[in-house]
Amino acid sequence: MAAPSRRRNGGGGAVSLWAALLLVAVALRPARAVSEPTTVAFDVRPGGVVHSFSQNVGPGDKYTCVFTYASQGGTNEKWQMSLGTSEDHQHFTCTIWRPQGKSYLYFTQFKVEVRGAEIEYGMAYSKAAFERESDVPLKNEEFEVTKTAVSHRPGAFKAELSKLVIVAKATRSEL
Repeated sequence: MAAPSRRRNGGGGAVSLWAALLLVAVALRPARAVSEPTTVAFDVRPGGVVHSFSQNVGPGDKYTCVFTYASQGGTNEKWQMSLGTSEDHQHFTCTIWRPQGKSYLYFTQFKVEVRGAEIEYGMAYSKAAFERESDVPLKNEEFEVTKTAVSHRPGAFKAELSKLVIVAKATRSEL
């Protein structure tokens, strides 16, 4: 299982770790209390130009996940973005990955932003699980997690990216 994000919520270390692990378990288990995820394929295009891909999910497209990146080398790669919400629509997940496992593109930057929610868990991987191989997370110093984004750290990111996972909770709902 992936390590929890480095984002801290005011000193509740053990509680935050437990909460993050619980959220990941909910996000990764078969969809009983989670809506059927929506998965959309898209091309990650090299060339050094900044590209974005986004999708909405939830009632009234309440949540948005936006993947912005620039990469070099090779040719287009097929990637996927999956979004799902909890049954009560208070949490949503956004997973972006290359289904074939490791990407052969050289990423110069990346950022995944969420709208309509705050990130409770975020992780980036240099290699996505494929066949008998497991996910390989980026080193903590290569990326950062904020309330609304998971992004590369300039100067520390080693240009390898194959998967991003976010679990977010709805911002205040209006009555």
